Amino acid sequence: MTSTPPLAGLRVLDLSRFIAGPFCAMQLGDMGADVVKVEKRGTGDDTRLNQPKIAGESTYFLSFNRNKRSVDLDFRDPVDQETLRRLAATADVLIENFRPGTLEKMGCGWDVLSAINPRLILVRISGFGQDGPFANRACFDVIAQAMGGIMNLTGQPDGPPTMAGTFMVDYSTALYATIGTLCALEARRQTGKGQVVETSLLETSASLLMSAIPDFKQLGQSMTRMGSRDRYTAPVNSFQCSDEEWVYLSAGTNSLFRRFVATADLAHLLDDPRFATADARLANQEAIEAIVQKWVGLHSSSAVVEAMEKAGVPCAKVAGIGEVTENPQLRYRRQIIDIDHPTVGTYTTHGVTVTLHDTPGRIARPAPLLGEHTDEVLKEWLVEAPSTRQAG
Repeated sequence: MTSTPPLAGLRVLDLSRFIAGPFCAMQLGDMGADVVKVEKRGTGDDTRLNQPKIAGESTYFLSFNRNKRSVDLDFRDPVDQETLRRLAATADVLIENFRPGTLEKMGCGWDVLSAINPRLILVRISGFGQDGPFANRACFDVIAQAMGGIMNLTGQPDGPPTMAGTFMVDYSTALYATIGTLCALEARRQTGKGQVVETSLLETSASLLMSAIPDFKQLGQSMTRMGSRDRYTAPVNSFQCSDEEWVYLSAGTNSLFRRFVATADLAHLLDDPRFATADARLANQEAIEAIVQKWVGLHSSSAVVEAMEKAGVPCAKVAGIGEVTENPQLRYRRQIIDIDHPTVGTYTTHGVTVTLHDTPGRIARPAPLLGEHTDEVLKEWLVEAPSTRQAG
């Protein structure tokens, strides 16, 4: 194992705000890139204002901006716009998620930036893409969930459409942007040229619909809300235990169902034609779930999980966040970690999610204070031309 992360030496300008752009830049920073977050002078990233806060610092901002340095500029000031162009001249990657056209109004459109730095990779994250009939509309994660079909698939069958419990479209868009960035870096290694990488929230949302699109277009079938049920097998659902805690139990395949009924002393169900096959159980979903619920309801959540673990049936307690932070597997894998911050002190957050065994990522610095590194970065980045340094 080496001590050098894989993206060491890569320079990234992060002009983005909220989640998708900052999370993409943070992934690159976790893998060793020198990420400079360029923020609006005076206020910075909008999420710096979000509650709750620890010692004046937003936990929201802390969660998406580690492994970055902060430079503050006035994006409307021609002098600072020129500084931004000079920074882009020495960067490998620039990430932005402004409304389409905003970067151009700052005198930093692709035609300008690529002329200054032909090796630059410009990562553009937006709600709907840089062109098309919806390009200039405002968008957030939940708007994309609504328009892209995810919200209509989420919630109880007799309830309203429901947003996911986390900003899954923002996160997924960030990961697509990260993949696109890495692909563009490989293409640049081969050609010597940078390019534009685009992702959008709506396109991401549409990509997460399982088989809903061909089901509808080719089969005329519309997916509906199913609560926590699996769409394809049964019994797979959440069930309440005797201690009033919930477990999620997945015994939908024929082999898993046989293991479940053997453990629950319900082997006679295999002789019932309603439950003998996967298709039959799916057709009689409510009936088999009622039987499973009756058995689960006689036992504590820990007893159910332990019994299913011994039987090799996937099952987990539906954990609260306190249990997640103390999860022994996450702790062992360093996915729940503590970071020292100059203002906050020590705070707990998620770790580096991708594990590279030979060139692992690392958390070298906490989320920055607004403008904390302006002088430092300008001194480092603006004294050398792109040709005088090595980058992938």
